[in-house]
Amino acid sequence: MGIDPGLQKTGWGIIEKDGNKLTFIGCGLIKTQTGLPLYARLAEIDSGIGKVISQWQLDTVAIEETFMNNNAASALKLGQARGAAIVAAARTGLVVSEYAANLVKKSLTGTGHATKDQIGHMIKILLPKSGKVGEDEADALAIAICHAHHADSKIKAGIQ
Repeated sequence: MGIDPGLQKTGWGIIEKDGNKLTFIGCGLIKTQTGLPLYARLAEIDSGIGKVISQWQLDTVAIEETFMNNNAASALKLGQARGAAIVAAARTGLVVSEYAANLVKKSLTGTGHATKDQIGHMIKILLPKSGKVGEDEADALAIAICHAHHADSKIKAGIQ
């Protein structure tokens, strides 16, 4: 499962890898209620990821690393949402791998500076059964695909 964390919307996407074949399993969004205090929204992310994990037989989880932008407050909130998602997965005993946004984009499109449209287009090509998915779900599927391509090399190197 790939996770694209966000305080308002956390995307999740599940694929299956069999050799070089990738199969779309499912994707969705965890939307938090904007009027709630931060701790309650983080609890919603934790609960939502927990429900997805309990619904599917997952082997591993991958999440995008935090990147710094110009707004420190936004980066901090993103980091907290990311932490809630990581804890939800870790609580079940799943290994959580982390990938830089540029690596995720490069793994799908060949360039580390791909646009959201380019990511969405590649998701349609690589996972045609996914149908029409939103940006956050496409990003989560992209993270899952990146992990499918890089997990074996990380395990051999002893890195999670």
